[in-house]
Amino acid sequence: QVQLVESGGGLVQAGGSLRLSCAASGIIFSTSGLGWYRQAPGKQRELIAFITNTFSTTYADSVKGRFTISRDNAKNTVYLQMNSLEPEDTAVYYCAVGASASVRPRYWGQGTQVTVSS
Repeated sequence: QVQLVESGGGLVQAGGSLRLSCAASGIIFSTSGLGWYRQAPGKQRELIAFITNTFSTTYADSVKGRFTISRDNAKNTVYLQMNSLEPEDTAVYYCAVGASASVRPRYWGQGTQVTVSS
């Protein structure tokens, strides 16, 4: 059974930082592509960062230069370091397992809320 458990969300002021973690089980982590997605109220879920099994990364333009995705294969965990947060970053953040950034993920976590106050 695949499980993806996100943590690290919360309330932060604009300009602040948060680090999200996603612990995975039930998959061969080291060979999996991993992504972070977010969904704001009234908006579609969007990909914001993706890391391949060879550590290649992709970012949405809206977060490029502010967010960093990384992975620790020894801990079966993927991270999202978020700096210079803006109110527009307020959303539920999901980690997911997928073949690549361009296809719909196969597995999703339950999501963690990030709220950025102005």
